[in-house]
Amino acid sequence: MGTFINIGNAGFKSILKHDYIDKLGLISIVNDTLFSEWRFSCVMRCRRFGKSMAAKMLWAYYDHSCDSRNLFTDQEISNVPSFEEHLNKYAVLNLDMTEFVTRFHNDDILGKIDSALKDDVLGTLHNIQRTNIPNL
Repeated sequence: MGTFINIGNAGFKSILKHDYIDKLGLISIVNDTLFSEWRFSCVMRCRRFGKSMAAKMLWAYYDHSCDSRNLFTDQEISNVPSFEEHLNKYAVLNLDMTEFVTRFHNDDILGKIDSALKDDVLGTLHNIQRTNIPNL
């Protein structure tokens, strides 16, 4: 199916090579809410308003499987105090529902997501056994 954990920063790198509308202020907002009761973020916009770009930017910033420092150091966000604290420090989950809906239509989409995520967790975190991962 694909990799969902720690997908790296290639998506954001490719965006920076073209016209890019700066959404880097979103990083500061998410940093301020990490580990608080408001820690769950939902990025919502109308169609064609940059949700995918914003998500790729956040993946590149937080994903610990890559070094994204050079993508952000020339940006204003690098002057924010929390910039260094959270840069490339976390495992990141990338789940694009469109992929599942397109591929499986109405054929047990939740079951397919459950199975695909478990497989990816097992492939990424080798000390976890499939029987220890709860169902969705």
